[in-house]
Amino acid sequence: MVDEWLVRSAQKYNRQSLENKDSYPAIILMPVSSLEIILNWTFESLPDEILIGMDPNPEIKNPREVEDLYRGEDYQNDLFAGQGYVLGEPHLVNRGDAFSVHHVPEEWNDGLFVEERGVRGSRFTTWLHTHPNAPALPSIADADAAQWTEGCDMILGVRFSPEGIFPWFDDIEGARRKLSPEEVDEKITGSKPYIGTAITGHRIHDLELISFHKRGFGINIVLTDEKGNVFLEK
Repeated sequence: MVDEWLVRSAQKYNRQSLENKDSYPAIILMPVSSLEIILNWTFESLPDEILIGMDPNPEIKNPREVEDLYRGEDYQNDLFAGQGYVLGEPHLVNRGDAFSVHHVPEEWNDGLFVEERGVRGSRFTTWLHTHPNAPALPSIADADAAQWTEGCDMILGVRFSPEGIFPWFDDIEGARRKLSPEEVDEKITGSKPYIGTAITGHRIHDLELISFHKRGFGINIVLTDEKGNVFLEK
């Protein structure tokens, strides 16, 4: 079961995705259960960033009603590999600093995940990497790495405490997509609100989640259950 605070955050996030659908040429569906797994890996891997690989699940197409609901005015088909299918399970591929995390060691392509994924090994369609205590905005290195992506690139920004060696970094310009909008119920500790607690005991104060195409435009993320059904507010 996904934690209730994360489900509530997903509901608010999906509302924003719906309200802003005309700003995006395509959507990508991601199960909240996968996001929870990635969050756990994020905190277990601190202080490193982590790189996650995902492929579309060929057995689960985006539900027609979801496509119709989130289809914007300028919607386009065939923009990226796997478009139209719900993302499959996440795989932890690498961990490191901002300069090394995108690198997949060459030998891994022949050995990593071979038993479960066959000849594709560690070659995934869609990639996600984390920004510990930093916004989910692409750096130059992120944009360069995206040029090799068949599908979409994603960034998960996480603001947490105690901060350790990474104090919150917010001095960067760009469009922000909060996974934890202000309307989510916040718990108060001293003067600093938080929305949930990580598997490691860290307090999570903010989450941001974006997806972008290698040509530079954003892809609208919709958070779902494992079958592609959308979490919406009742």
